[in-house]
Amino acid sequence: MDIRQHTEAMEENYLSEFAARSNRSVGRRRPEEPCRVRTAFQRDRDRIIHSKAFRRLKHKTQVFIIPEGDHYRTRLTHTLEVAQIARTVARALCLNEDLTEAIALGHDLGHTPFGHAGESALNDIMPGGFKHNRQSLRVVEELEGGTGLNLTWEVCDGILNHTGLVRPSTLEGQVVKIADRVAYINHDIDDAIRGGVLQVQDLPAFCLDILGWKHRTRINTMVTDLIITSRDKPLIGMSSEVWQATDELRQFLFDHVYIDSEAKGEEGKARHVLQYLFAHWVKHPRDLPEEHRARSRTVGVERAVCDYIAGMTDRYAIAQFKHLFIPRSFAISENSFTASGAVVNKKMSNPEG
Repeated sequence: MDIRQHTEAMEENYLSEFAARSNRSVGRRRPEEPCRVRTAFQRDRDRIIHSKAFRRLKHKTQVFIIPEGDHYRTRLTHTLEVAQIARTVARALCLNEDLTEAIALGHDLGHTPFGHAGESALNDIMPGGFKHNRQSLRVVEELEGGTGLNLTWEVCDGILNHTGLVRPSTLEGQVVKIADRVAYINHDIDDAIRGGVLQVQDLPAFCLDILGWKHRTRINTMVTDLIITSRDKPLIGMSSEVWQATDELRQFLFDHVYIDSEAKGEEGKARHVLQYLFAHWVKHPRDLPEEHRARSRTVGVERAVCDYIAGMTDRYAIAQFKHLFIPRSFAISENSFTASGAVVNKKMSNPEG
């Protein structure tokens, strides 16, 4: 018996009756020979971690656009916090930890630069709209490496349905869906307080009396309640009291942080950057990198441009905007004579820099 088969046997004996088994996966779009060491879900997790799309998350906005401090969350640190919370819950419920982790690590691969401001900007101008969960699925099915990562159906389902009204088909996907909310509610409060946008006393006391007045206490309350409420059940959820408090705290963030707060002061500029880039490349597809120019001939220019922009980091999008739309200093060349009478080319730099 190889290592993978041994792990699969352990899953059969140990995991909950409601857990997903890697040897019973629906499979991949393109069949592959099994790995002798890793299960199907472990391979998916590793492919996501080693992808370029995953590495780019470190320079993508979570809430604060290009923050000055070193301790604000990025899309990558958010992803890692979701994975940690989701794995804790999955382990406590005897669910498949590898599947849970793969979904969590891949759920935001399609997020745009500048966070939800970027998502909104592309949604307004892309025919058919734009949603980051659908884009995450495009990344793993088509874009990464030119052909996608060929992940299992269970991981793709969890990535697609980690947000929105559709419930993931596996309990592991359902865990990630709630862990995502637990993570961003709490770390966005933490970042908003760090940035001076909120003070603890601004938060609704009713919610904090139930969930806790400290960051770690709130996470512990939510996670513990999620585990207790979901134990030995074919559905993942919180108790009504904790869910109501969590939902009201989330709504408070929408009202006081996510919309029209100091944290969002630069979002108008961010939208402007992405929409100008989109309009330029749709009009001038020859300016696209060769990879995306070639794709435009099969999927259409607008789709190719949208995929290109969605994959950018904040700083790369700004660099492209500067390159295309911001005037650069001009070096003036003058002919001058040496003492011997020979003509030389003398460059005079713009004194303004």
